[in-house]
Amino acid sequence: MSDNQFDARERQDPAQREQDLFARLPDLLAHATSKSSAWAEHLDGCDIGAVQNRTALAALPMLRKSDLLNKQKANPPFGGYLAGDLSEAARVFMSPGPIWEPQAPGLDPWNGARSLFAAGFRKGDIVLNAFSYHLTPGGFILDQGAIALGCTVFPAGVGNTDTQVEAVEVLKPTAFVGTPDYLKILLDRGREQGRDISSIKKALVSGGALFPSLRKEYEDQGIQVGQCYATADLGVIAYETEAKEGMVVNEDYIVEIVRPGTGEPVADGEVGELVVTNFNSLYPLIRFATGDLSKIIPGQSACGRSNMRLAGWMGRADQRTKVKGMFIDPAQIAQIVAAHPEVTKARLAVSRRGETDAMTLSVETERTENDLSERVAATLREITRLKGDVELVPAGALPNDGKVIADEREYG
Repeated sequence: MSDNQFDARERQDPAQREQDLFARLPDLLAHATSKSSAWAEHLDGCDIGAVQNRTALAALPMLRKSDLLNKQKANPPFGGYLAGDLSEAARVFMSPGPIWEPQAPGLDPWNGARSLFAAGFRKGDIVLNAFSYHLTPGGFILDQGAIALGCTVFPAGVGNTDTQVEAVEVLKPTAFVGTPDYLKILLDRGREQGRDISSIKKALVSGGALFPSLRKEYEDQGIQVGQCYATADLGVIAYETEAKEGMVVNEDYIVEIVRPGTGEPVADGEVGELVVTNFNSLYPLIRFATGDLSKIIPGQSACGRSNMRLAGWMGRADQRTKVKGMFIDPAQIAQIVAAHPEVTKARLAVSRRGETDAMTLSVETERTENDLSERVAATLREITRLKGDVELVPAGALPNDGKVIADEREYG
């Protein structure tokens, strides 16, 4: 490992990388269909031995997260997609949905170390990890990557800001991982309390957009911030480099951009849905449709890494929306409405308040009592795990545009 590259694969010839990936793919497909009943059913009738290029891959059916959720409900916990025995998993997680996810064996099962290295993390760094360790794999994804890189991790998790500020002053971590917004909350609280929080000099953030104004605010404080794109199912798919020109696709993933609602790949530069194939032998995901929108940036990064680049997260192909690192689904808004007979319709607006995500749930009702707002707000918090304001509006006041979740944030 040199000072400017994690390993030699980052700079290999793109054609050679493509050849290597597709040389491995038929074996992965054979393994998945022989060890997993769900994959055998999903790929029944496909000539998996012939899937040796992108054209052949695009002919395979996609697996959508909603389909995976239904399969898991019908055949818990993994819907038959586990290509091995549960005893091979290091951990098991339950993400909102619920979606069950196994942790594959190995030191860095989510491929996080490479993204941390690109963000300037090195062996010996002390890393404050403010991603959630509760139920979901969020905190463990970069925790494992940091340990694989030789860092020491303080597993702070979400919340308890005063305790985290105290830990920063005592441990003097050099690096931070968490959502883009939470680093600002931590720094602001430290200054309010007069604590020494100057040790943090680098950060890798994910789970939300790093807005340009927020990045500049961090840089003005001497903190260099990188981003990575990761999901609980797949791990770290792409990461930002020092070039700050999109996100470079991680090694050991095949990424496609397809026209939303279809499995048809679009031309480079055209926005579409991100579809990913991993090489996780325990929990293979083949043409997994993430529901996220992005596009391929033509050409190679100025940093020298040769893999394809993504423009980063550009919204959702559906209305599922990420707020403060947590996905909120239209089905959850329906649950809130069902929990309150006085409410006939609801619409969640997601905006920015300063440098933080904010939510306002507008509900149509004939009731005007204050306690209804409080009760609905409590249900919103219980179902989404996030706080938000509640606005009572008369029947017919909400737009008739089919939107249950309106993302009003501007992604500069």
